[in-house]
Amino acid sequence: MNTIEIFPIGEPLSNDWFTGNAFLCPLVSKDKNNEFSAGNVTFEPGARTNWHTHPKGQVLIVIEGNGFYQEQGGSAQPIKKGDVVNIPENVTHWHGASATTKMVHIAITNFVDETQVTWLHPVSNEEYNEVVK
Repeated sequence: MNTIEIFPIGEPLSNDWFTGNAFLCPLVSKDKNNEFSAGNVTFEPGARTNWHTHPKGQVLIVIEGNGFYQEQGGSAQPIKKGDVVNIPENVTHWHGASATTKMVHIAITNFVDETQVTWLHPVSNEEYNEVVK
């Protein structure tokens, strides 16, 4: 089945904050009208964020593929095209692709002053493999 991408894949994201290959295509920047940013994030199979928090929360809208979302201390939740994840403020979590398929989501992230994310440690291979098995 051929698919047509809605947005370009964008630029590679830093391995300081992501494991595997992930890309960002910015859509909306914080400005005088918006206290948030929005971007299209593409995760290749196995790619994922580090554990992280958002001081004012985040919304993920999955537009392609399959992946996972997990809050610290909780079970990982499968996410797929059409799912919307509303992440509360200051909740430690990660999200990314499944081991075998890519996952693309639009991330809408609110700011507090100039901060929108606090990056923490990577999701270990052991943590990830427990989720995707």
